Amino acid sequence: MINDSLYIEDLNNCLNSVVNLDSLRGKTVLITGATGMIGSFIVDALMHGNETRNLNCSVIALGRSQEKAYKRFASYINRKHFLFVEHDINNPLCGEFPAIDFIIHSASTTHPVAYATEPISTITTNIFGTYHLLHYLSMHAPKARFVLTSSVEIYGQNRGDVEYFNEDYSGYIDCNTLRAGYPESKRLSESLCQAFVKERDIDYVSARLPRTYGPTMLASDTKALSQFIMKGLSGEDIVLKSQGNQFFSYAYVADSASAVLSIMLAGAKGKAYNIADSQSDISLKELAQLVATASGTQLRFELPDSVEMAGYSTATKAVMDSTRLKSLGWQPCYNIESGIKRMLTILHEKKERTL
Repeated sequence: MINDSLYIEDLNNCLNSVVNLDSLRGKTVLITGATGMIGSFIVDALMHGNETRNLNCSVIALGRSQEKAYKRFASYINRKHFLFVEHDINNPLCGEFPAIDFIIHSASTTHPVAYATEPISTITTNIFGTYHLLHYLSMHAPKARFVLTSSVEIYGQNRGDVEYFNEDYSGYIDCNTLRAGYPESKRLSESLCQAFVKERDIDYVSARLPRTYGPTMLASDTKALSQFIMKGLSGEDIVLKSQGNQFFSYAYVADSASAVLSIMLAGAKGKAYNIADSQSDISLKELAQLVATASGTQLRFELPDSVEMAGYSTATKAVMDSTRLKSLGWQPCYNIESGIKRMLTILHEKKERTL
């Protein structure tokens, strides 16, 4: 994808949208979950900025699989400002890294089947991973800023008292369920960060992501939209496994990445920021129909199996208020229609090149 013209345009648009981008010059950013959807796009954006804007920003990419990373980042492996480190953040970080200015923690289990089949690692990656990174930062890089990529899921179910979630809202989560592992561990991760702010004076901000999509999605992703996209790319009917009345906030990966970087560079210490835009709030049924229309297929309904049901969110309306983020000067580049079309086009061209 790194040579795809539309993807390069996404990288440029992302960088153009980052608030205070110039303050990244000469800095070092450590990114966990570097081969994931968000992490890999941020890596690409920063490396593209080095090439086109002389950012001279050093990127330390952490991931569990060197093989996967070397394949994904083949064009960067021998570049001056790129370093990949194979590490599972469920384990403490060992050794010394180059001087770190920022840590973006984007490693997390983020799709429904994994919530149902790997509930322990879903929780431990969020909690232990966050702790190990915060502890390392407090001991070895106490002046660095820690950016937690959190989630809309921390809000739980809308109690029916608000239209949009602002950063102070807290909805209901039934903790005595398997599915609660993801949102509860994300909540605890934010609490852990606040504890480190208080006790060890860590500089921390939280980027609360909506349901993010884009061409960097992983083939293993079982979120509904990812499944729609994969069906559309294969020319198959789009399958909706509910009535589709769920109404959520979405964001194209380039917008999510520019927001994370803006929060990192301009956000206030200890604050959380919602990443969202009303032009990308949509019901699941409308979203499925959008993908079907864009890919020239049909929409049909089907009952989910027991594993899928166990991993589904019980939230029916979860849309976020992004006033705080936009007050920093951030604005998105893509609405839901343009984002879906770009994603399908880029992935279709990628598929054609590999045939």
